[in-house]
Amino acid sequence: MAEAAKDNPKKKVDLGKILTIVFIILNVVITGGGAFLVFKSTLGWHAPVYTDEMATEKLQAEQKELEKLPLIFTMEKFKSNLDGLPIRAIEVEVNVEMMNRDGYEELIDSDNLVKVRDKVIHILQTKTFDDIETVQGKLFLKDQIARVLGEILIKGIVKDVFFSQFKVE
Repeated sequence: MAEAAKDNPKKKVDLGKILTIVFIILNVVITGGGAFLVFKSTLGWHAPVYTDEMATEKLQAEQKELEKLPLIFTMEKFKSNLDGLPIRAIEVEVNVEMMNRDGYEELIDSDNLVKVRDKVIHILQTKTFDDIETVQGKLFLKDQIARVLGEILIKGIVKDVFFSQFKVE
């Protein structure tokens, strides 16, 4: 009997090798499945078609939206002396709202901008503190600036003038 046991020994099962093989097979199956899903999801994809007509329509729609926006140009801050005694200084930041894009582009032209700044400074230097102290005085100043800008600009029509900073020292 001892000899029979020696001839047919029980084979030991190596659990580490079996788990390693199962892990490798499972890893290959999962990786292959993921690659298949990625490949399958890109099979029906086509590059979007963008025609000249579509681009023209989009550009026209954007231009219509831009036309609805107010065209406001903010000038740099002015600092000038007021007329009269005691000597006072005024510091203002002028915003000009234009009626159309052509007028806006004409206003931001460097040659016209220099003329506009000169005229605004000239207007400010002719005012006294009593002239601009009241709300009516400030409104009159806005109207005077709008009128002078209208004289300088050929295509542009000034819709309104705003002061975002108005400080008298």
